[in-house]
Amino acid sequence: MKFNKIVAFVACLALLSSCDYQKYNHIEQKDLNAGNQTVYGVSPDSLPRQMSYKYAADPALDVRVNDIRAKLYGGATSSVVKQ
Repeated sequence: MKFNKIVAFVACLALLSSCDYQKYNHIEQKDLNAGNQTVYGVSPDSLPRQMSYKYAADPALDVRVNDIRAKLYGGATSSVVKQ
């Protein structure tokens, strides 16, 4: 009985020690956009410059976008989705 408790304790320790098994499961890559103010902004706390770009709305694309949204998320079956 005592042997079973010891085995169970050792097994629990082995399971708990494997919690950081993906600690090294990543690769360091060079950031091609490092220092790019358009992508990252002037500082880490600021918005990127590309967030200020405004694009004209194209009503012809709204029908296609809503069809794709209906196909992906279900719900509406017509091509006009009221939001």
